[in-house]
Amino acid sequence: MKIKRVEHIAIAVDSIRQSLGLMRDTFGLELEYEETIGQTKLAMLPVGETYIELLEGTGPDSGVTQWIGEKGTGLFHICFEVDDIEGAIAELKAKKVKLQSETWRTGHGGSKIVFLDPSATGNVLIELAELAPGH
Repeated sequence: MKIKRVEHIAIAVDSIRQSLGLMRDTFGLELEYEETIGQTKLAMLPVGETYIELLEGTGPDSGVTQWIGEKGTGLFHICFEVDDIEGAIAELKAKKVKLQSETWRTGHGGSKIVFLDPSATGNVLIELAELAPGH
């Protein structure tokens, strides 16, 4: 598996609207796009070749809402871009690395994603993403 780059750093927030203001006014970062996936709203802000991803839960059952309830707002996960998500999953399974799911699912911008279990990564949630064509 070849890691191409840090694709994004995700931050769990109470309010994307408030956080967008902070990112724009403090750092000059501008919103590239927003979308909702399941019970999570997200906003992507480019920083060079990487993004800051703001995550907001849309209800009490959202993983982001539960995370914030347990740990508070802040760093949620780090995402690495890979060329081949299925190959990466197979390699990690062969290395006996624990994953949160056995298969990829659709993530931001139509990407194919999988999360490693934090127990296998020093308690850091790590996402791998194979970006959709054109992203």
